[in-house]
Amino acid sequence: MSEPTTRKLMLFFPKCECEKPIIYLLVKDYDLVVNIFRAKVTPEEEGYLVLDVTGTEENIDRAVEFIKTFNVQVNETGKGLTWDENACTGCGHCVVHCPTYALHIPDRSTMAVAFDAEKCIECLGCIRVCPYGACTSAF
Repeated sequence: MSEPTTRKLMLFFPKCECEKPIIYLLVKDYDLVVNIFRAKVTPEEEGYLVLDVTGTEENIDRAVEFIKTFNVQVNETGKGLTWDENACTGCGHCVVHCPTYALHIPDRSTMAVAFDAEKCIECLGCIRVCPYGACTSAF
């Protein structure tokens, strides 16, 4: 039997799919453990869900394919936060508010801000302090 693994997923639900018991079916039919980190799912509106799913690779793959049959977009980076390099002016105000250094200045001679999505924990501190809207979230 395969060892369990965990994957982070971000799901985008069109408004027509928000009232279906998709997460319940992941647990029941695909034998997955689901841990929801963030959710914004409202009937008659679009919705987002960031979650960890734990199970065998085979069951997770089957479950992702099942989710896609509902016209739900699956982002396997699991990130709801995005950084728009073009909107960033390089002011660096966000850098001091980023506890994991996902936003950082790698080269002090250019002072250009860089974003490492792998380090981002989605604390959303950058959104509150960015005066140019370079950091946004689905939530």
